[in-house]
Amino acid sequence: MEARLDLLGTPFAGTLMKHFNTAGKAVTQSTLPGTVQQLVMLRASQINGCGFCTDMHTKDAVHAGESDQRLHMVAVWREAKVFTDAERAALELTEQGTRIADAAGGVPDEVWANAVKHYDEEQLTALVALIALINAYNRLNVIVRQPAGDYRPGMFG
Repeated sequence: MEARLDLLGTPFAGTLMKHFNTAGKAVTQSTLPGTVQQLVMLRASQINGCGFCTDMHTKDAVHAGESDQRLHMVAVWREAKVFTDAERAALELTEQGTRIADAAGGVPDEVWANAVKHYDEEQLTALVALIALINAYNRLNVIVRQPAGDYRPGMFG
């Protein structure tokens, strides 16, 4: 399988991805726990059917020390006992923010209120930004049919 477009192959594409990556670095450097960041990126990527990002974030999470059991359970997090209440709140916000077109009015107030119980303002800002950013990455990769399976942790620097 070949991608329809090389997202790094032209000066414009390189500039665009540089800005996306800079936003991602700001989130990575925030106080939002790295484990939560990995779970959020993986869950949004699963929902969006982004094979490239699912591959990447699964491998990055394993590289960062995440357990196979928890990674296997992300898709069914509601039924799994392996996630904290804070992680569950982030996963619910991720699902609601990713499926925003499915709900009139956007993210329900009770989902937001639950996230507010577990995260401070900086962390909430990082969480919302991360959900938006991973959805953008997912859409780019799905639209161009970016192949999955070859990612290696750290390959993008």
